[in-house]
Amino acid sequence: MKKQIQKICGLAAALWAAFSLSSLGAVAYYQKTLPDQFYVSSADAVSFSGATPFSFATGTDERAREAAASVGGSQNFFTDVNLFGLIPVKDVHVSVADKPVVTVSGRPFGVKMYTDGAVVVGISPVKTKDGAKTPGEEAGLQVGDVIVTLGGQPIKSYTDITAQAKAGQPLICEYMRGGSRYSTTVTPALSSEGGYKLGVWVRDSSAGIGTMTFVAGSGDNLIFAGLGHGISDVDTKDIMPLATGEIVSARISGVQKGQSGTPGELKGLFTSEKALGTLRQNGETGVYGLFHQTPQGTTMPVAYKQEVKEGAAQILCTLDGDTPKLYDIDIEKINLNDRERTKNLLIRVTDSELLEKAGGIVQGMSGSPIIQNNQLVGAVTHVLVNDPTRGYGIFAENMWESTKTVSVS
Repeated sequence: MKKQIQKICGLAAALWAAFSLSSLGAVAYYQKTLPDQFYVSSADAVSFSGATPFSFATGTDERAREAAASVGGSQNFFTDVNLFGLIPVKDVHVSVADKPVVTVSGRPFGVKMYTDGAVVVGISPVKTKDGAKTPGEEAGLQVGDVIVTLGGQPIKSYTDITAQAKAGQPLICEYMRGGSRYSTTVTPALSSEGGYKLGVWVRDSSAGIGTMTFVAGSGDNLIFAGLGHGISDVDTKDIMPLATGEIVSARISGVQKGQSGTPGELKGLFTSEKALGTLRQNGETGVYGLFHQTPQGTTMPVAYKQEVKEGAAQILCTLDGDTPKLYDIDIEKINLNDRERTKNLLIRVTDSELLEKAGGIVQGMSGSPIIQNNQLVGAVTHVLVNDPTRGYGIFAENMWESTKTVSVS
């Protein structure tokens, strides 16, 4: 009997040790990945929705109500996020705020943008009478670099580069790489075909069709948000630096159905040269700018990230013309990792009509609003190449946060 008790105690101790070690590992992981900031509304229960292991510390509800009721006092405080209701994981900053209300769109729009500098998308030898030369590569330029000045002159297009290179003299080249600015000297090579060249291929503009997520603000201060991810160069995969741009009306003319291994696509066309809005940002969470028209759509609140739950939801997207329609989906998984801001939601299309017409999620649906419990909870951002019925979405809160940095002047 004594030996049995010792075995049971030993097993319990081993299990507790294993649990403690795994808990410590989980705590360390979540300390790094959980957001530092949460918004809450005093009108709602301050909690995490759905089947999540997280919870706010006891008393957070009351503190939120007190903060909301304070006159002249702070409406911000710190509280713990706990794992399994027991283990403190992280001290987070909580802001009590009324939920933002936006006009949810789901309509297609055209994007025309010009880069801030010329993006290097390829290195190519220059054929000269002395053989092949690569002046750009010899100067240290790489694919993905953004040439911002050449010979002391701002670079906005390929023609600016050829204009500076035509004299064949060594030129100071300033370029951006990984967010830092660098300088080098490049000497154009005289091509056997005529003219001096740097031996680089560059891109200075982009155009395409996406889906508008929402319009925020009122009066003359309307800000649009779309795509849910930045516009990236097709070759470098880097987000293209924005100099100027605009959005225009568009309509969907057809759908190329997606299949496993081959993403589908919404086919569309611009329907007007008149600008709907002015681009101000092309960033990680989408494209943003000033909206010049009366917004069309339904107004609804933006859900805070901890309110989103697994289960039934809908996406609002356009498969024909310019009129959006709701389609059923399931939110399969929620990712609060603050380091993956565009892949917060794993979604699956369950709507038979959307599956029949498009095979699920296709390119061009990026930005399509995700709605749950009459709130805007997110937007579609990616399709899984090997399973077009599934894809990712971004929290709507992340996009709303980005609108705060859009200049309206």
